[in-house]
Amino acid sequence: MLDQTVRAFLDEVRFAAVATINPDGSPQQTVLWYELQGDEIMMNTARGRVKDRNLRRDPRSSFCLEDGYRYLTLTGTCALVDDQETAQADIRRLAIRYHGPEQGEQMSRDQFQQQERVTIRLRIERVSAHGF
Repeated sequence: MLDQTVRAFLDEVRFAAVATINPDGSPQQTVLWYELQGDEIMMNTARGRVKDRNLRRDPRSSFCLEDGYRYLTLTGTCALVDDQETAQADIRRLAIRYHGPEQGEQMSRDQFQQQERVTIRLRIERVSAHGF
């Protein structure tokens, strides 16, 4: 489903705009860290945030990355992982990806380990790539 050019784009460190569906049907968007893992996008959030609540009610989501006129939109359904060992390892991995080993470890220890975390796994069902 993802060709090598799209995979390379996803492997670069970028911030994703992720949309979920509010109870009234309106979109809710947020910016998240992510990592491509196989054919899924792994993200992570604190338990109880709006996106967490929305995805528990309706697992559909949209994920968008841009680089000027080149952009990628992925849509699919999300699975939530509440297991704290997994969720904490995932947020640590993302912190290191975005901030490097030293600062990522510190963020994980000082901030994220104090929170109940949730891993979000987006199963990609549709890819819309422009400018590739």
